[in-house]
Amino acid sequence: MDAAPQPTYRDQSRGKSRSRTRLENKTDYIIGICLLLIVVILWTTSNFVTQDLFEDGYEKPFLVTYLNTSAFSLYLLPFLIRRTMERFRQDVPCGSSARIQGEYQPVAMDADAAEVLASTGPRTASIVNERLSMRETAQLAAFFCPLWFIANWSVNASLDYTSVASATILSSMSGFFTLGIGRLFRVETLTLVKLIAVITSFGGVVLVSLSDSQQSTPAPTTPSVEPPPTMQNPITTFASAHILGDFLALLSALFYALYVILLKVRIKEESRIDMQLFFGFVGLFNIVACWPIGIFLHLIGIERLELPYTNKAILALLVNMAITLSSDFIYVLAMLKTTPLVVTVGLSLTMPLAVLGDFFLSKPAKVQVVIGAVVVLCSFILVGLEDSRNDSESDMLRGEPLDSDITPEGAVRLEEEPVTSA
Repeated sequence: MDAAPQPTYRDQSRGKSRSRTRLENKTDYIIGICLLLIVVILWTTSNFVTQDLFEDGYEKPFLVTYLNTSAFSLYLLPFLIRRTMERFRQDVPCGSSARIQGEYQPVAMDADAAEVLASTGPRTASIVNERLSMRETAQLAAFFCPLWFIANWSVNASLDYTSVASATILSSMSGFFTLGIGRLFRVETLTLVKLIAVITSFGGVVLVSLSDSQQSTPAPTTPSVEPPPTMQNPITTFASAHILGDFLALLSALFYALYVILLKVRIKEESRIDMQLFFGFVGLFNIVACWPIGIFLHLIGIERLELPYTNKAILALLVNMAITLSSDFIYVLAMLKTTPLVVTVGLSLTMPLAVLGDFFLSKPAKVQVVIGAVVVLCSFILVGLEDSRNDSESDMLRGEPLDSDITPEGAVRLEEEPVTSA
């Protein structure tokens, strides 16, 4: 009776490589969740600052969005410093540098890693480690700059034409758009658990928003300084102005989903792009391309270009710029380490955190608000647990995992080399 064939050295190396890949994916996923929680805290803080800014009479959604996006250009400063230092170092002669740059030299590598790299071939390894050039990064930033700007400006502008409850409910539709568009581009697996989680998250948002709309309208706050007289927005005088506000909120949800999905499709892994350079170009293109829109809105009377007239408003604008500068950078990292659906549903956690913030500000929340916040929290946990099973979850449309026939992102598929007879 023949003995069972012993696993070859390559099979053992393949198993170890896949185990390491799965472990690294789990670690990145946990890090991404932690980064997302940081973003939720920062965005909740920004919401309170923006609300206070608007209550003080300075309602400029385009200007706020323009300044926040323009702050990304500060990320170009570290890049310029690095490039200057690299050029300075290139002037220093180094005998071994030409040899290192000219050909590949394996150093300090164990036997398993050497076997794995030898089996993949140079072409596969170069594809996995391919990094976007500065030109490609600039082209990507130019493409995503209008998507990001429209997603943020439209939700801010919708508050001028519709209620906060309607804007919040329609903006939360991004979960449905993210799941649908993500399935279309094969970066999200459509499962029953994810669909239920998105629906329950939307239901929690509806509970909180409707509860806010049913509360008695508070007395209008008196600005710290009397604002200068401004022209009335002609759009708000129309009886159907709330329809425009609802449309802008829904447009924000759509562009937000397009932004995160296409960014995931184009970048795939954070190691393929310099995130500081990417956001720096986004800020630069925003400064250059978006200022005519502000002039146009000023000329037709929709949003007058006016400088902040109080120190409180100036401080609020600066704080918002600082929060956007850090939170959006961290947010994209969290999305690349997890999935677009996780971060989209996770951003709904700003509601439970806002309820907690109101509690510390001595603003008790209604029972309906607390229930809605708990529902949102549970839906996020449900999506996280389901998405962490990305190795085994089956798509509702295909009946099998989407990546069953393709190489997982970030992993190297090891195929047996064909044996050719002499």
